[in-house]
Amino acid sequence: MYESYYGLKERPFQLTPNPNWFFASKLHKRALAYLQYGLTQGEGFIVITGDVGTGKTTIANQLLNQLNQDEIIAKQIVTSKLAPDDLIRMIASSFNLVVTEHNKASYLDAIYSYLKRLHAQHRRALLLVDEAQNLPLESIEELRMLSNFQVNGKPLLQSFLLGQNELNPIIQAPNMEQFRQRIIASSNLTALQTDETRAYIEFRLNQAGARAGLIEDACYPHIQQFSRGIPRKINLLMDRVMLYGYLEDLTSIGQQDVQAVISELSQEVANQVVPTPESKARITAETMPEQEVLTELSALLDNSLEQKVKLAKELDQLLKKQKQLLDTQQKDN
Repeated sequence: MYESYYGLKERPFQLTPNPNWFFASKLHKRALAYLQYGLTQGEGFIVITGDVGTGKTTIANQLLNQLNQDEIIAKQIVTSKLAPDDLIRMIASSFNLVVTEHNKASYLDAIYSYLKRLHAQHRRALLLVDEAQNLPLESIEELRMLSNFQVNGKPLLQSFLLGQNELNPIIQAPNMEQFRQRIIASSNLTALQTDETRAYIEFRLNQAGARAGLIEDACYPHIQQFSRGIPRKINLLMDRVMLYGYLEDLTSIGQQDVQAVISELSQEVANQVVPTPESKARITAETMPEQEVLTELSALLDNSLEQKVKLAKELDQLLKKQKQLLDTQQKDN
């Protein structure tokens, strides 16, 4: 909508990762260099972690875009809480392998046979596991076991793990020592600093063909404060800022314009109705069986001791209330 107004080739702040719009901050360049280094080694694990929206998937896409398809067959999977057997099936499916018997042994045999065929063709396989923090310990251990597939001492499959910061304590668990010993490099992505946020925005605007100075200097501290330097949040804000500029017929965007958009976004979030634990508990007490009430309330408990005590007391009151309701119904019958 605003592209033609500002003379842009395309929207500069799309949320979907695009390898052609890779902004090489210091940390992103380091993480990409680790991935590239890992490829040259042809063995071991590379682990990239970072908060939501810091660019892990973008880095993975950048790497895939650079690969020589004649040498490396790369597949990327996005994981949920997959059990080891389910993970093996997903890996086999990602490489388009077909099995006659749907059991773990058949899937492992199909994967091993496929990897040996690639080796005979002087090619190798690369697996990028995105959202790896969702995997249980047993499934990460399964990845380690797959790295044991070798021919003449040369690994046939290499895996890169990309995950949120929750992946780090999983890897540091005492029973993950064997896995840790196979990590040849790791990197943690953090938010951009103010100067990097400005460089990031200017880079994307320049890639889209925007004129210099479209965003005034005074805007950047406000953008940094709102986004906390997280690229995805920067994109979210700046896309709305550009739309605001178009709707207001602005030839340049100043700090008041950015503040107006931030206020709009904050108001939108504030107006979203989020059910409180208390309101959800009141509903469940009157509409759900006793066991489901217990299950629902248990899910509401957080790590706060005070909150747990409060909800425990409310649970007791709710169960008493439900008992009274059941007694009343029995009398009526």
